[in-house]
Amino acid sequence: MQNFYLKMHGIKVTIFEKHNKLGGILRYGIPEFRLEPEVLDKWLENLLDENIQVCCNKKLGENIFLDELQKEYDAIFLSFGANISCKMNISGEDLNGVIGANELLEYKNFPDFSGKKVAVIGGGNVAIDTARTVKRLGASNVTIVYRRNEEQMPAEKEEIEFAKTEQIEFLFKTNIIKILGNEKNNVNKIECIKTELIKKDGQDRLIPINVENSNFFVDTDYVIMAVGSKTSEGLLGKLNLETSKWGYVLTDENYKTSIDGVFAGGDLIGTKATVAWAARNGRDAAKEITHYLSKKLTIIK
Repeated sequence: MQNFYLKMHGIKVTIFEKHNKLGGILRYGIPEFRLEPEVLDKWLENLLDENIQVCCNKKLGENIFLDELQKEYDAIFLSFGANISCKMNISGEDLNGVIGANELLEYKNFPDFSGKKVAVIGGGNVAIDTARTVKRLGASNVTIVYRRNEEQMPAEKEEIEFAKTEQIEFLFKTNIIKILGNEKNNVNKIECIKTELIKKDGQDRLIPINVENSNFFVDTDYVIMAVGSKTSEGLLGKLNLETSKWGYVLTDENYKTSIDGVFAGGDLIGTKATVAWAARNGRDAAKEITHYLSKKLTIIK
């Protein structure tokens, strides 16, 4: 959306993509059974023209650098997202068989799930996509563990129903408190605890709290964490941009970062983590970039 808006105003755009094909999270995050690659390819084909140059296999902070881009381009928009899986900081997260859901979907480095039991922790679309993917890869049993009620799951209702029809199990009002392994440090079970939902002052959403002495164990071969994501701290450290205490890039209302001429949007600045919101951010930021460039050219003249 952003690139379309910019090219409509006669602005030449260069897209730097870290993978070998364009598409971002649409290609490297959403499973093919939800979005066919051919559909995405057709959409991209209609978008691209002589005003948009594409450079693939270019990763910011590794083989392209912000200070170098600033010398060559009049404005820069950062939209590399936040796709590093968060951890729960519980015992056993370093065991073999504990995997981040975001990385699993993005890089598709799947272990052999055939005949295995898999526990997916979380309640968003990433958790549902991961569970459905793993089931298709031959897992004998896939269980989604979520600490709230089904009605409170942030995942799309349609996707939840699809998961149910595919024999994916759900443990609602359940929290995971420990991951256990065998003598080879491979995951073999998780310790869970039931939760209850309470209303706290100043909170609109019910808060889950653990129910004392309700612990139980679930046998599993893999634990996949889908409890949120964040931006690479290592990459942010190389950019010298101001960030919030939550690790997001700080911008003003016009998507401007702390560096002149550098804009940012999407998950990177902490907006709602959906493709639709990212597209809206891109469109709105493109308008601001166009305005910024027009003022810059006026000053130069």
